[in-house]
Amino acid sequence: MSDEEEQGFPVKVYVYDISRGMAAMYAPMILGINLEAIYHTSVVIYGKEYYIDQGIKCATPGTTKYGVPIEVLDLGETYVTEDIFDEFMNELKDEFKYSAIAYDLFDNNCNHFTDKVVEFSSGKNLEDRILKLPQQVLNTPNGQYLRQMLGGQIA
Repeated sequence: MSDEEEQGFPVKVYVYDISRGMAAMYAPMILGINLEAIYHTSVVIYGKEYYIDQGIKCATPGTTKYGVPIEVLDLGETYVTEDIFDEFMNELKDEFKYSAIAYDLFDNNCNHFTDKVVEFSSGKNLEDRILKLPQQVLNTPNGQYLRQMLGGQIA
């Protein structure tokens, strides 16, 4: 590779199960469907882990309160410079779309944030099995009850 060629940076998604196995055990009884997990995701890029927790946060990969990821998705590389990426992240923070007050468990959660960041950095999207899980839950009779109980909001 010549010095003039751009260097790509790996883009990874860390996938966590915030139910710690409880979703797989209880979803069939409560919702009538099988769930592998209740997913929390983050993006690892430029040696940093970006995630939502009371707003947009950044940490050393693998050191968040979410523990050890149940899987790591490799979404290729980005050729977006770290400076441009930082500008993008600052714009997201300024929009307040991913602030604690705007968070919605079903319609504006950590997985939506991850999808937006992955799309910007790599042109790819988060897998439907993760991104569409809230709608899968809401499509069950008890899912609608759960939404009412939670008010659609958890911050």
